Amino acid sequence: MFFSNTGRTLEQDDEISLVSVGVDIGSSTSHLVFSRIVLERLDSRYVVSKRQTLHESEILLTPYAGADAIDATALGAFIERQYAAAGLLPDAVDTGALILTGVAVRRSNARRIGELFAGQAGKLVAVSAGDSLETTMAAYGSGAVARSIRDRATVMNVDIGGGTSKIAVCAEGKVIGLTAIDVGARLVCFDEAGRVTRIEEAGQRLAAEMGIALTVGSQVTAGVAQSLAERLADRLFEAMRGGTPKLGASSLLRLDALAHPGPIDRISFSGGVAEYIYDRETGNYGDLGPLLAAAMRQRIEAWGPSLERPSEGIRATVIGASQYTIQVSGGTIYVAPLATLPLRNVPVVAPALEFESEAIDPAAVAAALAGALKRFDLDQAEGPVAVAYGWRGSATFQRLDAFCRGIAAALAGQLDEQRPLVLVGDSDIGGLIGMHFREELGLSAPVVSIDGIELKAFDYIDIGTIFETSGAVPVVIKSLIFPASTGIGREWE
Repeated sequence: MFFSNTGRTLEQDDEISLVSVGVDIGSSTSHLVFSRIVLERLDSRYVVSKRQTLHESEILLTPYAGADAIDATALGAFIERQYAAAGLLPDAVDTGALILTGVAVRRSNARRIGELFAGQAGKLVAVSAGDSLETTMAAYGSGAVARSIRDRATVMNVDIGGGTSKIAVCAEGKVIGLTAIDVGARLVCFDEAGRVTRIEEAGQRLAAEMGIALTVGSQVTAGVAQSLAERLADRLFEAMRGGTPKLGASSLLRLDALAHPGPIDRISFSGGVAEYIYDRETGNYGDLGPLLAAAMRQRIEAWGPSLERPSEGIRATVIGASQYTIQVSGGTIYVAPLATLPLRNVPVVAPALEFESEAIDPAAVAAALAGALKRFDLDQAEGPVAVAYGWRGSATFQRLDAFCRGIAAALAGQLDEQRPLVLVGDSDIGGLIGMHFREELGLSAPVVSIDGIELKAFDYIDIGTIFETSGAVPVVIKSLIFPASTGIGREWE
C-alpha cells in the first residue's frame, strides 16, 4: 500500500515531510501561509510532530469587481505572486485548506472563487467556513483553547474581522459557548478625503439608527467615525456579555446568544482589529479598525478579565493548514454498494455520545449528532458527513438498534436524498453496525461503516476502494491543525 504517488510505503517511511498551504479569503482581507509539516508514524497512523512556516503572504485587502462580487482575476494574480515569493509551484504543495470566511461566503461568486483557488493551490481541503465553524477555528488558531488548558481558566476569544465578529468561550480544552455578530471594522469604508467608498447593510442600518444618512460618496467626519465605532463596540460588548444586541427591531446576532457558565478569567482578540488592540499595526486602511480597537480596549479594561496576547492575530484562522495521516480499516467493515467508494474530502463530526450505561437512548444520540452538525455548519451540507464515535460496552442487539435509530433520525434528510451514510468507529463493530442499518432498519442509502480509526472534529477523510486481497480500505485523514493546539499544550515550531 502506497502513501502517495512518490512510491513511499507505510512499512518503509517512519517520517514524512509535506508542504501545506492555508488560504483565507475574507470579506475584508485575504492571505496565505505556506508551511512544512513533518509527520511521524505512530503504529499505523502518522501524526504531526512539527510545523515550520515557510512563507507568510502579504495581507491583501480583498478586491471587489462590483457591489456583490469578489474580483477573481485580482485574487488569482495575488495567489500566483505568493507562490512565486515562496519559491513554490502548485504541484509542489501536498495539502492545505481553502477557507472562505465572514461576509465573503455570501458573495454572489463565492463558489467560483473557491473553485479558482482549489484548482491553483494544490490538494486542498476546501472549507466554506460558516459562522459556527469560523468561530471555533479562530478559537483554536488564536491559542485560546490551548490557553484554557495551560492556565486552567475560562478563556474568551473575540475575532473581529471586517464584516463580522466571532465570540468563543473555551474551558478545559473545549469551546463551550459561541456566537457571531454583524460587527466589523469595514462595515463602512472611506477614502483619504473621508468619502464613503463601501458600506455594508449592517453599516447602513447602524448609521440610520444614529440619524446619519450614509451612502457611497457621503462625507464621514472624524466625529461621525468615532460615534460609529463606539456604537459598534457597545453592540459587540453586549454580545460578549450574553446579550442580544439589535439595530432597531432586527437582531445583529448571526447565531444564538452566547451562553456559558461562570465568569471569564482571560480574554484574547484575533482577526484584523486585534493587530490594533495589541499595537502591532498603526496604519489606516480607510475603515473603522483603529477606532473600534481603542473602544474595545477601554471596555475590556473596565470589565475585569485579564487581556492576553493570542498565539496568532490576523492569521488565527488561516494558520490552520492541513495534515495528512493515514490509517487502515479492515476485517469488520461494511460497504454497500462497493461502488460507493472511493469518497474524498468527507468532513467529520464527533458528537459527544453516552455509552457508559447499558441502555442507549436513541433521542439522546439524535440530539447529540444534530447539535454537532449545527455547530460545524454541516446541518445543511451538500455531501456526505462522516460520523465518528467511540463505542464502549457490549454490542447487544438493543444497544446497536438504539444507536442506529438515533443516527438515522439525525441524518434523515440526508439519507432520504440517498447520500452515503458514513460511520467511523474506533472498535471492531463497524460490520455489525453497517449490517444493522441495511438489514434491520432497511436503509436504502449507501452505507460505509468502518472501524479501527481514530478521528476528531476538524478532520476530513478520504476512504479508498477495498483491497481485494485483504478486504481492507485505506483511510487518509486530513486534519486542520493550529499552533498551541489543544490537548497538546505546545507551540508548533
